[in-house]
Amino acid sequence: MTKFRIEKDSMGEVKVPQDAYYAAQTQRAKENFPISEMRFDRAFIQAVGYVKQACAMVNDDLGMLPDNVAKYIVKASQMVVDGELDDHFVVDVFQTGSGTSTNMNANEVIANRANHLASQDGVDVKIHPNDHVNFGQSSNDVFPTAIRVSALLAARQQLIPALDHLRKAFYDKGQEYADVVKTGRTHLMDAMPLTIPQQFGGYERQLRLGIERIDSALERLRELPQGGTAIGTGINTHEEFGKRFAQKISELTGESFTEAIDHFEAQATIDAPVETSGQLKTIAVGLMKMANDLRWMNSGPNSGLGEVQLKALQPGSSIMPGKVNPVIEESVTMVCAQVIGNDSTIMIGGQSGNFELNVMLPVVGYNLNQSIVLLANAARNFANQSVSGLIVKKEAIADKVGKNPILVTALNPVIGYDKAAQIAKKAFAENRSLKEVAIEMTDLSEEELDKALDPMKMTKGGFTE
Repeated sequence: MTKFRIEKDSMGEVKVPQDAYYAAQTQRAKENFPISEMRFDRAFIQAVGYVKQACAMVNDDLGMLPDNVAKYIVKASQMVVDGELDDHFVVDVFQTGSGTSTNMNANEVIANRANHLASQDGVDVKIHPNDHVNFGQSSNDVFPTAIRVSALLAARQQLIPALDHLRKAFYDKGQEYADVVKTGRTHLMDAMPLTIPQQFGGYERQLRLGIERIDSALERLRELPQGGTAIGTGINTHEEFGKRFAQKISELTGESFTEAIDHFEAQATIDAPVETSGQLKTIAVGLMKMANDLRWMNSGPNSGLGEVQLKALQPGSSIMPGKVNPVIEESVTMVCAQVIGNDSTIMIGGQSGNFELNVMLPVVGYNLNQSIVLLANAARNFANQSVSGLIVKKEAIADKVGKNPILVTALNPVIGYDKAAQIAKKAFAENRSLKEVAIEMTDLSEEELDKALDPMKMTKGGFTE
């Protein structure tokens, strides 16, 4: 049976599990919001730990906290950063819109753990969650600061490297099959030819631009609300606190942060997280296209396009023996759908700021981090499990290219559009090669047609000979 202790707050007594580092306010929130099993992820809890640690250090430097109090807050906060106290962060994502419950969860956990550390050292000190851990702060600047810090760190440490890894996988695979010309498609119908490096190079460019988009959005995330306290005025905190906090958390995380230029903008809106989510959505849209293109190219093996062969990773059917499906690509597309849905939630959250505070901060923070981590994991898995191991089926591609009636486009400047269309239709109807039909219907020699209808030359633009 669970043993309990009695904790008190301004509203009275509350029963709290005996071994929990959290206290009364966290317990009330736990009971008030039995909504889901969704809790904040490691990246967000880590960011909260960095925020509390930096606040204690700055308040110590400013003489606003006793040295021995700040010392143990810093130690306990480091344990939050390192993930040692994650089990004590128990508040549901769907809670008070300011994130006060999670802020108090952190304050109580850090205060109680700090008191235990001090007691183990034989130091007589009583650290209070509000008066000390939360000194010079408000949930209204702590929580949006944690959103920005966690998202930036997750993007820089996980997402950007994963996107670059996938970009390189597409580039390397393109170079591996640099000599392969395939049929291009528009409207899912045969079009002019292109090379594998050209097609995969398009994907590589999408990913490179995705990285640039994220990097650009992160510049706005680097402005931190911390120091504005309740509504942006900075009541009950030192006038230098915001600036010094940004410097300190930059030191702790290794990323450059600055104090918000306008604390009212930084706390009343979440435009920077909304922008970041929009860029994540753009990346998701691009990844979905890449995954679906590979699904089409892999389709078959006998009745589809059959241009590439993806790695066989698992049985594809519980009833059809030997069936293998493009499971990695399907996984990627589901991640993309989730990220696009998350962006809609974040967009609505961004609209839900009233006067000096946004009141959907927890769900915005949760969804933003989820999108970043999902895209990072999906991109890396896409590269490792699919792109790097796919095989381009050269013979099947070459056969299709040779029978593509659209190659006749190269003859337009010589024989005109109408004559070229007649040749294409006849070749398709009679299932004959363009060259064979063109010899019958034009005065061009076999050598001239070989030059004009060379698929590789067509991939280089301009006019064929």
